[in-house]
Amino acid sequence: MSDSHDEVKKRIEELYNMLVKHDGYGEMQVDIKILKRGQKEVIIRCGKQYRYVVGDL
Repeated sequence: MSDSHDEVKKRIEELYNMLVKHDGYGEMQVDIKILKRGQKEVIIRCGKQYRYVVGDL
């Protein structure tokens, strides 16, 4: 099942806000991989890994 782009954007925004409020060092990385059938895998790394499979826009 494909996740929505809105879910991915919401997670990125939540993690960004958390990093900005943090009093120390923080890092966030976003990777996008091309899959078959017009899908893409979005991997967000920020302490944990969050994986989403989304369709093209």
